[in-house]
Amino acid sequence: MRPSPAEIVRTLVAGRLPGLAHLAHRPGPYHVRHATDPDGRVLLLVPVVSDLAGALRPTGGGGEVAVVLDVLDLPPAAGAPSLGRAWVSGWAGRLDGDEARSAALDFAAVEPTGDLLDVGTRFRLYRFEVVEVRWERAGTVRRIDPVEYAGAEPDPLHPVEAELLTELAERHSERLTGYLRRQLGLVADDPRWTPRVERVDRYGLLVSFGRPGARRRARLAFTDPVTDRAGLARALHPVLCPRAAVRGTADQR
Repeated sequence: MRPSPAEIVRTLVAGRLPGLAHLAHRPGPYHVRHATDPDGRVLLLVPVVSDLAGALRPTGGGGEVAVVLDVLDLPPAAGAPSLGRAWVSGWAGRLDGDEARSAALDFAAVEPTGDLLDVGTRFRLYRFEVVEVRWERAGTVRRIDPVEYAGAEPDPLHPVEAELLTELAERHSERLTGYLRRQLGLVADDPRWTPRVERVDRYGLLVSFGRPGARRRARLAFTDPVTDRAGLARALHPVLCPRAAVRGTADQR
């Protein structure tokens, strides 16, 4: 099991990573503070006095402006692979009144910034439903069905992934390394083959191993997808508890 392309895009555009907004017939790109609501619609928090606010002002009598949100993954550690880059596009319109207040709550669920208290005065919220989705990884661009995108969920561990990897490396290194060696069938105590967890998601661990310059990667799947940090602790309990039975599957690539 591994994240689907739609899940990866939802994770990238959720609002935890920096984003750029490209607007039709505008110079850009513009740095933007964004989030997504439970339906995957993109929310943009924009200062009233800014170039982006001016660019989002409709021309020709229309009420919406074509926008592409561009988000690049930031790997949690040096050498870890990137999840790639996501582009989601739609027609952005300004929110007011009850719609703006409801959208501010959705934004706060992802990024609880105090600037949301000033929506309607110093800031405005814009929203667009995603009508086109593209995902780039390893030089290949793939189109994702917008319906699949809307139905997917962001990975719950992505916001704290770097912290989790640091904790595993600093507090559980010896036991985790022994477990990974057994699962991957590596030569015990050979430092040239020391495995390292590079990424973690709801479905499992991505591990690198091998000699310098010839590293390989494998996924170790959890028995069931985890939904939060506590679920990850339960999934790893057999690994980190010396008396627990160790189970897992490895899919080398």
